[in-house]
Amino acid sequence: MQVFLVHHADAVGSEIDPQRPLSSAGLAHAERLAAEASARGLKPQIVWHSGKLRARQTAEAFWRRLNPVAVFAAQRGLQPTDPPQTIRDLLAAEDQDVLLVGHFPSLPRVLALLTENSEDPAVSFPQHGLVALERSGDSWKEVFRIQ
Repeated sequence: MQVFLVHHADAVGSEIDPQRPLSSAGLAHAERLAAEASARGLKPQIVWHSGKLRARQTAEAFWRRLNPVAVFAAQRGLQPTDPPQTIRDLLAAEDQDVLLVGHFPSLPRVLALLTENSEDPAVSFPQHGLVALERSGDSWKEVFRIQ
């Protein structure tokens, strides 16, 4: 099983739009990142996002490009301040590849917890990027990044 952690693409500021949709640069970046993921053969069966507009728009770019028949849904545990254990527990129950689109600071915490880096919030996570992990038994290892 693989999981793909994606930080949402660049969004407009809340002073421009309180819902913070993706900027034009963010939309283009999300499409480019999805194209790179497609070129690597990614085809998640599940695409989860936080429910926030910027995460949903980023997730839609991946969903359309990688697997438009995948389950597509807002999922608890992907909000900026949600504890990483929520995602870890949800993934433990899955056996299909999952793409998650969320926010900082939660994504670096999820990455740290899954890769057993003591939930170190300083774990490097590419802003507006993707980190691919592979599960073997109960452990996860990073296999690549796209930025």
